[in-house]
Amino acid sequence: MGVPSPLVSFTRKTLLPFCGGLGSVVKSIFACAAAGAFAFAALLPAPGGGGDSGLAWAEGTLWVGQYRDRKIHQVDPDTGAILRTIESNRFVTGVTWIDGELWHATWEGEESDLRRINPQTGELLERLDMPHGVVVSGLESNGSDQFFCGGGTTGKVRAVRRPRRSTP
Repeated sequence: MGVPSPLVSFTRKTLLPFCGGLGSVVKSIFACAAAGAFAFAALLPAPGGGGDSGLAWAEGTLWVGQYRDRKIHQVDPDTGAILRTIESNRFVTGVTWIDGELWHATWEGEESDLRRINPQTGELLERLDMPHGVVVSGLESNGSDQFFCGGGTTGKVRAVRRPRRSTP
């Protein structure tokens, strides 16, 4: 019997992908736990059962991308219950929030883009196309004006400036 893919919430305000006790990013939080680096505050089954592709915290909930199924789930951090599911027409490779906006990355074939979507309806509000051949395999933001995009097998992380909003 396999171990379900976990989501971990420590303070329900901060998610830690880095294992301080080991001094590195780990592929499995179980490795970090085995090293005695932390204790689990919560262990929830991931909605994608291992096919998950991004994790963000906003609006008091977790937002989890599901790569192959082309979905983004809003998840209750206390119960693991899926509160909402947003469909995408492309593979979801990352999820982040920036200035109250939900963004996700896509990668299909040799095409990638970053998409701002309505978190209630899933409606596409804005799209930033990456140049042909530039792939996005993960997405995070600095919380202000920049995205950081994993580059698939290139070994690079790209910084992408978020378009400025016009002020009334």
